[in-house]
Amino acid sequence: MPENDDRNICHHCVGDAYLSALIERDGEVAACSYCKDDEEPCIPIEDLAGHIDGAFERHYYRTSPDPDMYESMLLRDKELAYDFERHGEPVLYAIEEAASIDEEPAQDVLDILEAQYSDFESAKMGEECEFDTDSHYEEKAIADHEFAFEFRAIERSLKSQARFFNQGAEGFLNRIFANLDGRTTRDGRPVIVTAGPDAEIRRFFRARVFHENEELDQALVRPDLHLGPPPSRIARAGRMNAHGISVFYGASDPEVALAEVRPPVGSRALVGRFELVCPVRLLDVEALRSVFAEGSIFDPAYVEQLALAKFLGRLSDRITMPVMPDDEPTEYLITQTIADYLARRPAPGLDGILFRSVQRPGEHHNVVLFNHASKVAELEFPEGTELSARQYDETEDGPEPDYWVWEETPPEPEGAAEKEEEDHGFFGISSMTDPHSHFFDEDADFREDFLRIDTAQVSVHHVKGVTFDVDEFEVHRHRSEKRKLPF
Repeated sequence: MPENDDRNICHHCVGDAYLSALIERDGEVAACSYCKDDEEPCIPIEDLAGHIDGAFERHYYRTSPDPDMYESMLLRDKELAYDFERHGEPVLYAIEEAASIDEEPAQDVLDILEAQYSDFESAKMGEECEFDTDSHYEEKAIADHEFAFEFRAIERSLKSQARFFNQGAEGFLNRIFANLDGRTTRDGRPVIVTAGPDAEIRRFFRARVFHENEELDQALVRPDLHLGPPPSRIARAGRMNAHGISVFYGASDPEVALAEVRPPVGSRALVGRFELVCPVRLLDVEALRSVFAEGSIFDPAYVEQLALAKFLGRLSDRITMPVMPDDEPTEYLITQTIADYLARRPAPGLDGILFRSVQRPGEHHNVVLFNHASKVAELEFPEGTELSARQYDETEDGPEPDYWVWEETPPEPEGAAEKEEEDHGFFGISSMTDPHSHFFDEDADFREDFLRIDTAQVSVHHVKGVTFDVDEFEVHRHRSEKRKLPF
């Protein structure tokens, strides 16, 4: 290598998009030493070597030229035809692939870096230095320790310090959920999916357990009120909602909905199908497992993007992990915080979260629709309609389960249409002054309807037994005689 290296490389000779754009932006027009073009921006080959050196420090490590303990054991075994091969790629090929450059500039870069890292004493002792001609390199494992440590700190803070106005939690969530709308998985699936009337996901199922006939009767006649989300005043805390925040928990199919309420043997559960009446945007937690981090190893910010992608996979597991009932008040705090954060952020404008079922793992999934998107449209009945339900039919062998709901509507009186128009007046002004109008009702719900119960798809399930999917482990027992120590 000459003392005053005047070799240049243009952006066309560098295949990595980030590095090529950097050369085009910051380089100066000069003669390229490799393609001989003299009209394109170039940088000195030494500058390219500096970029490659930094990228290798962040993303690669030099492998050992010697076998490890296990490989040495295999080599000593005469019955095995084991031949040790050094891990990783030869440094020259690694440089070529990393920057997408030809062999000639890669060799020039290697010569520069080898000279930079060469050490006389090390060479004298036969020790290999960085970018030695015979060295091999492998990509480093992605580390998300920083995100994981901060996440654990946020969890501790929510449990013991600040629960409702936690600025640390908000700042952390701002970082990990930035640009959520544009993220995809490694196979191209978006992490935000749309569900609704014209989408692949159009409906959800919801179940509720009943022990008393009277309560079940009420739910049978008005499943929109008794099978939908509870009113805020009685809404209990759940995985994705705090106490008093009413949300809609649903499942992809009736079996999952039933499993999620964990009905005891001998109970009855009412399962209903709810149709989405408008589109909703859902964060697919399962997709977070394989978020694609797009970037270049020559971009210093790419390391953090890779770490974040790995952490989002870890977060997916944390959101859906099983929690014992006694631990729910504390272990649900972090997932409640995440849901509350996503529900109130104007961007990306989410309506809920899609996540895999804990009770029925596999292709099944659950959904939580945030409070603003959880209202179920009320069933409409003519004024004066009487509703009643029957749960049993008397037979010769005794009562048999037989579920019916009757809607008895009054006959419409003559002139009813004209009277209704007269009562409501122009634009329905009289409804605003009616003391019985919802306009003056403190509990009136002015949210938009997002769901509608399908009364033809409501069923009662008698729970006769429960099955478990378990892993069995034997308990080993050993008895030994105590021995006195000699000291």
